[in-house]
Amino acid sequence: MISKWKLKAVVQKIISFLPYPEKINFIFQKHITNGVILTDEHFGYKIQHAIDHVNYLQKHSEKQHKNIVLELGTGWYPIIPIWFYLNDVGNVISVDIHNWMNGERLYLVIKKLFEWRRKGRLPDHFKNINERKWMNLSHVYHCPSDYDMDQINVIIGLECILQDARKLDLADDSVDFICSNNTLEHISREYLQSIFHEFLRVLKPSGVMSHFIDCSDHFAHFDKSITIYNFLKFSERNWKLIDNKIQPQNRMRFVDYKRMYSELGIPISDEKITSGDLDMLRKVDINEEFADYTEQELAVSHAYIVSQP
Repeated sequence: MISKWKLKAVVQKIISFLPYPEKINFIFQKHITNGVILTDEHFGYKIQHAIDHVNYLQKHSEKQHKNIVLELGTGWYPIIPIWFYLNDVGNVISVDIHNWMNGERLYLVIKKLFEWRRKGRLPDHFKNINERKWMNLSHVYHCPSDYDMDQINVIIGLECILQDARKLDLADDSVDFICSNNTLEHISREYLQSIFHEFLRVLKPSGVMSHFIDCSDHFAHFDKSITIYNFLKFSERNWKLIDNKIQPQNRMRFVDYKRMYSELGIPISDEKITSGDLDMLRKVDINEEFADYTEQELAVSHAYIVSQP
């Protein structure tokens, strides 16, 4: 019997060749894999990312408020831009090559925030939010039919643009803060180089970058029968046959991102890694193409990389 992850890989590969693949993939993920449902676990996970980004910004920049923020990868749910809004971080320009978000999912984030606050589930950081802005969201929460997605985006200072991040329609030195969450691992090495060249162009000399990277095999999030290192079994050639254009995985290890930063002359001001599980890694027949990596380098599963160029 074909394993769940292989079946998902085959379906997404087929979907990637169809018209409107993002919409079809959303339906597939929503009704078959449950991969796009806003669970409490996923919501809390993203809130923590937002908190971490704010902390890194506060640590490495003198400018705490009224920033122009560039977010790479809009995603399904704008949890982090809304958190930035409530914490006076600044207006967010969120760039993606696909249109993942809609009004229903935007409202769902707001609804989740109100439910969590009512139940006392939000972290202590929430005590410092701008209550006036919370009241603005309260109007949206209680009267959702009065607002469409564009109107809500104006309220929260979010501008979503469909654009290739290698050539941004932004002026030089115009952005204070650049961040991403579970995004870099979906971009090819070649494209990442060009994107970071563009980041350096639009980021102010005093600006900060903070990126959260998931270096694990994302198919393992869906199929618990495989490990988060399963994709390291394959050669690059074979992986290209498995991978898809909707949610590709570049399989880069954290050390590869650090090397890229070094090649581009970007200093690393902060990093935080999740070391992973060496015992789990050793159960995988690692492909010889990864022979130059140490076990520790292969095992890193998640990481933040922060820079103040």
